[in-house]
Amino acid sequence: MAGGLSRRAVLAALPLSAALTTTARAAAPGLSMTGKFIQGGYAVGRTTPRALIDIDGLAQTTASANGWFVIGFDRDAPPISKLTVTTPDGSATDERAIAVGDFDIQRIDGLPPEQVTPTDPVLLERITAENLRKVAGFASQADLEGFRDGFILPVVGARRSARFGGQRILNGEPKRPHYGVDLATPVGTPVRAPAGGLVCFAETGLHYEGGLVLVDHGQGLVTAYLHLSKILVPTGAYVTQGQLIAETGKEGRATGPHLCWRMKWRGRNLDPSLLVGAGPFRA
Repeated sequence: MAGGLSRRAVLAALPLSAALTTTARAAAPGLSMTGKFIQGGYAVGRTTPRALIDIDGLAQTTASANGWFVIGFDRDAPPISKLTVTTPDGSATDERAIAVGDFDIQRIDGLPPEQVTPTDPVLLERITAENLRKVAGFASQADLEGFRDGFILPVVGARRSARFGGQRILNGEPKRPHYGVDLATPVGTPVRAPAGGLVCFAETGLHYEGGLVLVDHGQGLVTAYLHLSKILVPTGAYVTQGQLIAETGKEGRATGPHLCWRMKWRGRNLDPSLLVGAGPFRA
């Protein structure tokens, strides 16, 4: 621009805060979300492909190549959650109130002492090794969108014998909350993948879980299936919604035959039943 300043020069002369505000408003990414905004709940959203996503000031995930993402709200989530998506051109924010969950107190007596408070050094060493392998499985963050299809129940005709999030009192000793949904059903009942995903863990004979399968449905949304009598898929396999993956049992710390169904998202404990019947999520 002859005889004047270019637009770039004008922006350079502005205070830094003013320049950043102008840039963000000019090209802020789109952002939409739907879900259950409650402790133990979830949200599925869409924004600019590969946008960076942080929650409450912590970097958490990246949108898929199609712009889809999933997030979770922990069983003990605070009352407000703030999500921000960021691209090289700007950012957008969504702040939501998180409702308080309704959780039971669950008392279970008659468990073997080593299943409640183990003391044997050999057993403790075994439990530590198992925990390390489980942590690695739960850390999976597959670049998938299996969560977009919504979820079905993993077993048919089961009775819900325990809800998600109840405070557990085992043999009279307060323990951490129960982070699963217990579905009472006979040994050998088929367990089917509630949504497509990657099998990121599959082992039998674990001290607490017995047979355990973990499935990553995309971006670290991992479901867990405990106390299995038989596992029918290997680690590393990709499964589709409704595919047979295991059979129920009463292995590990269990007082009777049932499936304990759990869900985690990047260390947060979620209620998997809240996703049943949701979706499919489409543009």
